[in-house]
Amino acid sequence: MLEDFAVKVIQTAGARIHVRQGGGGPPLLLLHGYPQTHVMWHKIAPALAKDFTVTAADLRGYGDSSKPPGGDGHAAYSFREMAQDQIEVMASLGYERFFVVGHDRGARVAHRMILDHPDCVDKAVLLDIAPTLAMYEKTDMAFAAGYYHWFFLIQPFDLPERMIGGDPEFYLRRKLERGAKIDGAFTPEAMQEYIRCFNDPHTIHATCEDYRAAVDIDLEHDRADLDRTISVPLHILWGEKGLVGKQFDPLAEWRKVAANVSGRSLPCGHYLAEELPAETTAEIFAFLQN
Repeated sequence: MLEDFAVKVIQTAGARIHVRQGGGGPPLLLLHGYPQTHVMWHKIAPALAKDFTVTAADLRGYGDSSKPPGGDGHAAYSFREMAQDQIEVMASLGYERFFVVGHDRGARVAHRMILDHPDCVDKAVLLDIAPTLAMYEKTDMAFAAGYYHWFFLIQPFDLPERMIGGDPEFYLRRKLERGAKIDGAFTPEAMQEYIRCFNDPHTIHATCEDYRAAVDIDLEHDRADLDRTISVPLHILWGEKGLVGKQFDPLAEWRKVAANVSGRSLPCGHYLAEELPAETTAEIFAFLQN
């Protein structure tokens, strides 16, 4: 997968980030979600590379990127630190400004990137999320049941690590299959790559630290920015059959924090880029090239 994309490993101030890069044209950064890797873009990155220089990165703690200690308040896995990684990655590749497309955790990293580094991002596409603070503050029984992992993974070390570590492949497959609403969304090759990376106990721990940071230092950062309005144009896509679309009004939530918001739902679940790659690609092209 992504055989035509060059492998690069870039050292940032806090982590070693593994990326695949290909194509030509304006720079475009792709950021994956939990519990996946940059491979989640394998169905759409080649098409995007026809018009963009595409960089698909593994977030710190995920895939083949490094897994630094979380530290106090799990701060090393805050969205601020993850966003800083990607700013440094793109700068090391020669890009001071770029487009970004993020899914799930990657979209939350992109959100923080836009707040902390607005001059670096020209436009952003966020897949299947509402703002983190809004989602936590509006949690009800249906959301907690559907997004149980948000509350399971934040439990103190090492309860979730031990439970997931008992059978990582079972957990990962169940997690992915539960969120997808279109059969066959995950190719065998992609699934095996997700399993390879998730079988590492360091990955399991690091990804728990990601979620622990989300209810600690990340919410502090979000509350500190409540009075700020995002000026970077956003395009929001979500799966109409997924929980985000059923529990929230994504456009309304993003318009509370951003001045320029467009978007719509697609007839799928959580994993848009793998469930409906052609439709997702068309939306990205239309927004970024307009």
